[in-house]
Amino acid sequence: MMKIKFLAMIALAVTVKSGMACTGITLKSQDGGTVVARTIEWGGSDLRSRYAIVPRGYTQRSYVPGGVKDGMEFTAKYGYVGLSVEQEEFVAEGLNEAGLSAGLFYFPGYGGYEDYSEELRTRSIADLQLVSWILGGFRTVDEVINGLKDVHVIAIDPRASTAHWRVADPSGRQIVIEIVDKKVNIYENRLGVLTNSPGFDWHMTNLNNYVNLYPGTAKQRKLGEIGIASLGAGSGFLGIPGDVTPPSRFVRAAWFQATTPTPATADKAVRQCFQILNNFDIPIGIETAEGETAVDIPSATQWTSATDMAGHKIYYRTMRNSAIRMISLGGIDFGKTKYQSIPLDDVEEQPFYRIPTPTLPKGGS
Repeated sequence: MMKIKFLAMIALAVTVKSGMACTGITLKSQDGGTVVARTIEWGGSDLRSRYAIVPRGYTQRSYVPGGVKDGMEFTAKYGYVGLSVEQEEFVAEGLNEAGLSAGLFYFPGYGGYEDYSEELRTRSIADLQLVSWILGGFRTVDEVINGLKDVHVIAIDPRASTAHWRVADPSGRQIVIEIVDKKVNIYENRLGVLTNSPGFDWHMTNLNNYVNLYPGTAKQRKLGEIGIASLGAGSGFLGIPGDVTPPSRFVRAAWFQATTPTPATADKAVRQCFQILNNFDIPIGIETAEGETAVDIPSATQWTSATDMAGHKIYYRTMRNSAIRMISLGGIDFGKTKYQSIPLDDVEEQPFYRIPTPTLPKGGS
């Protein structure tokens, strides 16, 4: 048995109500591709995120309460690349070689896993490791749904926040997995948007409160004898919520996603996802209570990723480097490569690129 190396993730999950946020969107391209993208926020500390390259045949064991690796053992049938938070085992987003995408989104105050039972130890998996189990074991959404019947999702610490999960495959099918009152609920996510609490079905119902929104600019109207007109473009979106709470981010993401033109290719869809998700960056300090000191990190949005499932590529940018980087799973031999865990940033500071001073011709001005 192996003791857990860091307890910071538990502290993060326990205090998640004050600072953990995630926003997920989905874009389809004209060439048939589907790209899922998301942000991950935490304003309490540096998540020290890494990317892991996990080969076929790599075996892991789940943590159980008490911080011990003594739960279910699982071996990767498919190789995958995952982006982790706090510990390399805690993959929050990833893509496997079959094109299956999975991600963890925090779900505080609403989820409820079953209680840990020692009798079920060998079939119990920590919520923070469920993404790794999904990516290593399955090709399609249907396979994941069937596989969930054989495992018991547990919390490492009973005080910790719960999570819910987004799973998508190259066909474009996408589901949300939520465990509430010890029951696993599966929702077909045809919209392709996900944030945090409350539950997914509540967010979908809440969209009806914004039926008045539309793209473009409101037409000039008469108010009695007075003419009134829009003060600027985009006034059809007047009333869209601008705060950073999960319900508001869900509404904003849904409308931004729905009104963006359909990109021609998956590559263009990836770029557009990053443009949309720029609107969901949370500056450091906005979640810090008055009188408290904000943590010394550049942003509460610590990284943003986009996944081209059919193209077998995962992209990311971070709070320390806004350049978009890409990992192509097609270039990895998952049958021969060794397990690797590498920091998302090699330099922990936004690089500045100097533009060479142009040389003026003699006598020029």
